[in-house]
Amino acid sequence: MHPKALLDACSELVRLTLKFDHPADAIVSRFFRDHRGLGPRERATLAETVYTVLRKKNLFDHFAPSGSGPKERRLAILGFYGPGDFLRSALSDQEINWLDQCEKIQPQDLMDRHRHNLPEWLVQPLKDQLGDGFWPLVESFNKGAGLDLRVNTFKAKRTDVQKALAESGIKALPTPYSPWGLRISGKPALNKHPAFVAGDFEVQDEGSQLLAMLLDAKRGEMVVDFCAGAGGKTLAIGAAMRSTGRLYAFDTSAGRLDAFKSRLARSGLSNVHPAAIAHERDDRVKRLSGKIDRVLVDAPCTGMGTLRRNPDLKWRQDMKAVEEMAVKQTAILQSAARLVKSGGRLVYATCSVLPQENEAIAQAFSEANKDFEPLDVGEVLTQLKVEQAATLCSGGDNGQCYLRLWPHQHQTDGFFAAVWQRK
Repeated sequence: MHPKALLDACSELVRLTLKFDHPADAIVSRFFRDHRGLGPRERATLAETVYTVLRKKNLFDHFAPSGSGPKERRLAILGFYGPGDFLRSALSDQEINWLDQCEKIQPQDLMDRHRHNLPEWLVQPLKDQLGDGFWPLVESFNKGAGLDLRVNTFKAKRTDVQKALAESGIKALPTPYSPWGLRISGKPALNKHPAFVAGDFEVQDEGSQLLAMLLDAKRGEMVVDFCAGAGGKTLAIGAAMRSTGRLYAFDTSAGRLDAFKSRLARSGLSNVHPAAIAHERDDRVKRLSGKIDRVLVDAPCTGMGTLRRNPDLKWRQDMKAVEEMAVKQTAILQSAARLVKSGGRLVYATCSVLPQENEAIAQAFSEANKDFEPLDVGEVLTQLKVEQAATLCSGGDNGQCYLRLWPHQHQTDGFFAAVWQRK
């Protein structure tokens, strides 16, 4: 595609995305469906340009007024993903001069808000938790995420999948914590790889794998993934159970569960039973009350731990949304807890880094449910032979030790988990 046409396409996609009326990934996917003539390189340029604009929106909004032309074009120029000479061939002399001036500005000369590129409502909660770690976290959010795979241990061994990928020219290294994981640099096309088609691996962040591990589901047990969503953790749990017992995948979205079916078929698991529920108090839930060995509540959340992948989330939400989410999380956790039988395990997890959605929910649950004994997540992970388990955890005000993963420390998305055993 001619540089000018590609820049025009980037500008249009930036304009559509900054309406914030739908998730960025959905807007990008729809744009690609509407422009099927785009090649792989053009798609990569479009997607990465948009995500760069979303990651650095405060900075680019600061630079944009000094330029000329439509704002979305100025933002697309600043965030353009590709060779500088290719971009400059699409620009006027005035635009080239403006871009040169912008690129001369050093980060240390900018205001904090133009360096961290976060909405103000999000800044203080992160600084309060991290102190000097705030800026390393910001840097990791603005770099984007790597690519982790989970080997389907029901079908394959990690070393065999690693070898199969290497034979295709894809270098994969074992993840440092999860025994199921492989980490890949770059973003190679994997959905047609023979090992993927055979169901030997799935794309899944290492942190998400650790959440499934915390459940420690055993062969022959009754297990519930209460908020199954796209089913990634469900499949990990089912493989850990060696396709025995009964694993319910509950979700309020029948559409998400339908989309999960192709992944389930590829996995080879026969113990998974997807079930759409109307809400957390659904009759299906009531019928299983007190009968389940292990329950995972991967609760709906703001997703503030996934900003490397979903930078639009920070612009599409505010503290009011966090407060509303906390009410929902509390209700879901309380309802899910009714499923757990005596001696059973309950895991509450989010992909958020905000204490309002994490420690606050867990501490309130512990106070209100004395029949649930908090477990030390570090000890649980150590028993599961996870390397450096203690470095993955932090304590709460009540002495309970939680899983706390941070992108800048653990190279995963931001995750939280608390674990209890019913007395």
